[in-house]
Amino acid sequence: MKVFLYAGILMAALLGLTGGALAADAAEIDKADTAWLLVSTAMVMFMVPGLAVFYAGMARRKNVLSTIMQSFFILCLITVQWMVLGYTLSFGPDLGGILGALDFAGLSGVGIEPKGTIPHLLFMAFQGMFAAITVALITGAVAERIKFSAIVLFGLLWAFLVYDPLVHWVWGGGWLQSLGVLDFAGGIVVHMSSGFSALVAAIYIGRRRGWPRELMPPHNLTLTVIGMGVLWFGWFGFNAGSALASDGLAVNAFVATNAAAAIGTLTWAFIEWAHRGKPTMLGAMSGTVAGLGSITPAAGFVSPQAALLIGVVGGALCYIAVTMAKPRLRYDDTLDVFGIHGVAGTWGTLSVGLFASINATGLFYGNPGLLVKQALGVGVTIVLSVVGTLVILKVVDMIVGLRVTNEDEIQGLDITQHEESGYSM
Repeated sequence: MKVFLYAGILMAALLGLTGGALAADAAEIDKADTAWLLVSTAMVMFMVPGLAVFYAGMARRKNVLSTIMQSFFILCLITVQWMVLGYTLSFGPDLGGILGALDFAGLSGVGIEPKGTIPHLLFMAFQGMFAAITVALITGAVAERIKFSAIVLFGLLWAFLVYDPLVHWVWGGGWLQSLGVLDFAGGIVVHMSSGFSALVAAIYIGRRRGWPRELMPPHNLTLTVIGMGVLWFGWFGFNAGSALASDGLAVNAFVATNAAAAIGTLTWAFIEWAHRGKPTMLGAMSGTVAGLGSITPAAGFVSPQAALLIGVVGGALCYIAVTMAKPRLRYDDTLDVFGIHGVAGTWGTLSVGLFASINATGLFYGNPGLLVKQALGVGVTIVLSVVGTLVILKVVDMIVGLRVTNEDEIQGLDITQHEESGYSM
């Protein structure tokens, strides 16, 4: 009997050691996950200069550098804002479901300790790149006519008053997340918020001088193609990186992202071909962004097959918004931020409620309640983005003014805002 007693004690001890080892492992940083998130963070950062070049090619040549400067400067501005207060307002301990507490202000308490399987500091940096590109996206709607000082002040206030609260609501433990609203990589947080804010800004600031009577074609589509390549590449870090691990979920998001981008491109091109007689490179790229924006909130919740359907609908809806609705409504969203990002983000968010089958179930898998939750998320985001942006615009207009003079707009913002030119000849 003593033999069995000793054997039992030894087995219990071994199980205890094993359990302790597993508990320790659960709190440890995973090197593969960390490596993937380091790469993903760099890829998302690379999207901001990619966006700058993408936008600049579609602007007129007299505004090429000013367009690039807006995105480039915002990357730096929001990086600092995020480190000082943005991160803690977004991901700090929850205060009533509305904002994060100031525990992480100035990155206090944010170091290389584990947050999941990656260092906390890395999670902060990854999320900070999302903040930067979201603010930069809005600049495309008001390109070629807004003061640089206005962009700087607007971007800073918008980050504090719209972006940070919305991130907390959806990703940081806030009230929308508690209700079960899903957003895998930023359909609500990035695309809808920037798209609807861009629409408000474009209408509030007014049309460019001469639009729509004068043709204002892109001055260098080659630049735009290069920027599109960078954006597509970076989007894999954007979506697959949002799995926060180097695992099967990241692989699913990766494949779904590529599928939606490809089918979105084809959808826009074929519709344009049938509608206008010829497919264009600008149209094809617009379809790519439409597909990418549509799959962003759904990439980790739907299958690659569903991603194809999401991309088709996203490409078609954005084509209608840009080529049919915009001319009729006569608002001058210079680079179609709302027509693509706003529309795609809205459709993609709702599509989660329809097609979700991974870690959640949507309408087509027996759970209509998720679609209701996603619709609530859409409505709340629209209200916050529209009202918040309108208030910020009024404040900025009172402090520094929003729009350049007619003379400065005619001469171009490169010279009048920065005293330099993108081209020497």
